[in-house]
Amino acid sequence: MLLFCTVSDASHVYSKRVIVCELSIFIGSSSLMLKVIPLLCLFCVFNAWAESVDFEQLKIDAEQGNSVAQYALGESYYYGEGFEQDYKEAIKWYRLSADQGYSTAQYSLGYIYNHGEGVVQNYKEAAKWYRLSADQGDSDAQYDLARLFYFGDGVNQNFKKAVKWLRRAAEQGYSDAQFRLGYMYDTGEGVRKNEKKAITWYR
Repeated sequence: MLLFCTVSDASHVYSKRVIVCELSIFIGSSSLMLKVIPLLCLFCVFNAWAESVDFEQLKIDAEQGNSVAQYALGESYYYGEGFEQDYKEAIKWYRLSADQGYSTAQYSLGYIYNHGEGVVQNYKEAAKWYRLSADQGDSDAQYDLARLFYFGDGVNQNFKKAVKWLRRAAEQGYSDAQFRLGYMYDTGEGVRKNEKKAITWYR
């Protein structure tokens, strides 16, 4: 097993999620290990991120309108790293970043409204922000938007649209989306039932 953690722009590493998204994992064929290893290294990444960030500079950059810094400041308030945990402040900075089109912040806002953290749970608002992020190719947003369409939370239930967004996430290698897409082909929900395609995505 070989594990690499890389950062594309070390001078602007504000966000834990940016680092985690760039984890490159080379292991055997075990799908279980593919899911477990990132979780095991997340704690180390989280601590390394917290120790490396200059939070005063981060806030200055965010106040000057840097969308990545705004998002990362939102993360800091969300997790209570560098500042006291404060969901409302997290939402404030996520929104400023999201309004500039930063897809990761858009996803985070969708997640917060989806789960009702610091705000009244609002599936419709969650769907709005998930869609903006999903349209930019964020696989997390694509998968979570598909779930909203599947269950009819905040949107009209629509299995075909669920399949559409599952496929986009699955084609990026999102394992949960691949499994769920296989299930849709297996059961014929939103697509014509197709055992061969179901097996393909299950694999």
